Amino acid sequence: MEKEAILWKPMPNGKVECIACGRRCKIPDGGRGFCFVRMNKGGKLYLENYGVLEAMQIDPIEKKPFNHFYPGSYVLGVGTSSCNFGCLFCQNHNISKEREISGADVSPEELIALALKHGVQGIAYTYNEPTIFIEYALDVAKLAHKKGLFNVFVSNGYMTPEAVKEMKGLIDGVVVDFKGNGEEKFANKYEAVVSNDNIKNSLLAMKEAGMHIEITDLVIPRVGDSLDACNGLTKWIAEHLGPDTPVQFTRFHPDYKMLDYPETPIETLVSYYDTAKRNGLKYVYIGNVYESRYGNTYCPSCGKEIVKREGFYISKWKISKDLRCEFCGEKVYMEGRIPNKFVYRPLEVLF
Repeated sequence: MEKEAILWKPMPNGKVECIACGRRCKIPDGGRGFCFVRMNKGGKLYLENYGVLEAMQIDPIEKKPFNHFYPGSYVLGVGTSSCNFGCLFCQNHNISKEREISGADVSPEELIALALKHGVQGIAYTYNEPTIFIEYALDVAKLAHKKGLFNVFVSNGYMTPEAVKEMKGLIDGVVVDFKGNGEEKFANKYEAVVSNDNIKNSLLAMKEAGMHIEITDLVIPRVGDSLDACNGLTKWIAEHLGPDTPVQFTRFHPDYKMLDYPETPIETLVSYYDTAKRNGLKYVYIGNVYESRYGNTYCPSCGKEIVKREGFYISKWKISKDLRCEFCGEKVYMEGRIPNKFVYRPLEVLF
């Protein structure tokens, strides 16, 4: 399916400027943007894969990973083909590098019906960069809110202020994934991105728009594991997004065109964790590891374990209904509904 895009501007000689992501591609008639799925037809920009989904799966929200947003809830995660980044390490390269539009046609109405049928609490736009299919995501999000479902983006954050403006009031939470601490030289070589400054500007705009924000940082050995850069990034997060902002440092696993790189040493991730804590961040995690203690939540005041997680599932909860530590009474940052009981539900791949 295709639909005329909402985020574009006309240019001379039949060109258009796509204003969905930070690339701001200038596209001639008949041409496509970097993401491939946004095409100029007769001087108008169209989303070519509107509602054409490559992946659909039911996941715990902690898998996205959100640790402080609707804890214990389940989401219907959806993604399409292609991406606006050129990451050499992408673990979803089977769909993000796709240059043919393929998948199952699922209208917004059909997607919401599936979400309600499977009893999830929200919709996650994930697996590839949701900014490139933002028109579809926002159409779904409007219907989701009417049915009491929340909406979250799992994003690289490389979007425009115009895109954030459209998201306001519809997208409730965003996980933004930095890679290699957001260093420019890393972004240039390994992500095909000129500068990651755009990501920080997007985060400030999302904060201003009232969205819940969590941060991940993929730590890649040899090329994206500078502790000095981690120090700078975590200081920026604490100062500009706030010390309550949850941050997770993610272990790298070799994939795609970086198969000869090692997994991130646990010692490196722990040094990142300690650096973030020293810089005032209250809720810090390590992801993609079997060491569960770094996936748990600790009270920022007394240091007691208040949420224990087994993988993506919550096994212990020591936070009161008014969101206070049950040991010392310190206020704990959590957003969204808290269930009376945390229920295990296996992952379910729909396609």
